[in-house]
Amino acid sequence: MIQIKKYIRINLATAIILPLLITSCNSDAPVMEQPEKVYYDAAQRRMKANNFFSAIEALEAIETMYPFGRFAEQAQSELIYAYYMNGEDEASHQAAEKFIRLNPRHPNIDYAYFMRGIASYTRDKGMFARIFKSDLSNRDISGAKQAFGELSEFLTRFPQSQYAPYASQRLIYLRNLIAKNELVAAEYYLKRKAYVAALRRAKYVIENIPNSSQTMTALKIIKQCYNALGYFELEKDIDRVISANGGKLVKAEEKPIWRLDLFKRKAPVPRRSFE
Repeated sequence: MIQIKKYIRINLATAIILPLLITSCNSDAPVMEQPEKVYYDAAQRRMKANNFFSAIEALEAIETMYPFGRFAEQAQSELIYAYYMNGEDEASHQAAEKFIRLNPRHPNIDYAYFMRGIASYTRDKGMFARIFKSDLSNRDISGAKQAFGELSEFLTRFPQSQYAPYASQRLIYLRNLIAKNELVAAEYYLKRKAYVAALRRAKYVIENIPNSSQTMTALKIIKQCYNALGYFELEKDIDRVISANGGKLVKAEEKPIWRLDLFKRKAPVPRRSFE
């Protein structure tokens, strides 16, 4: 998808620039580069108009022609945002990785870590899953697991960041999604009387994904497995935990305050570091 979109942009740019080059050759006039600020201001106008496709072209021009200019690092951080808002999640993730590698002390470094995690999650969500709101717990969620790790790293590094509340809400959702995915597999094994495999999955949720909305479901699966395997004393222990908590160990699943949607993308704009 990234290659297709870049191919379209390159061909569009060629279609616009080629006639100008031919004209300049005929008139023997030199082709003049635009000043760096002209490109940056054009990118700002286009992003305000939600024309992220053209904004990316302007920001990429700064990165290519003025790699050490006043706006270069800011353009790199805004490319993360522009790619994401244009639906190019892989490009956004790569731009965030590049920014982290090249600018470890930049004021927007927390933004890059944050958006890297967000892009990891959205690039893994299939188009039809986003449109029809299908249950993602039944699918391969390797991207969600990567996003969980990256957002956890972001909160560890930047607990006071302005983006921390958004990341915390996203982690609640991802934690519950990952736990539910493990229990989908556990229930599959349970139906096929593969009790050891089911027990392993359910215990993984209890031990490695604490405080998720799936904790009680995991305990009930463990109880069933202990009963089927003849571990009656262990079954009683689990039964006591369930009874002591009235069948509820956590609050109902919280809805994230920051929803990611195919047609209603939202993301914070990076701070301007040169002002």
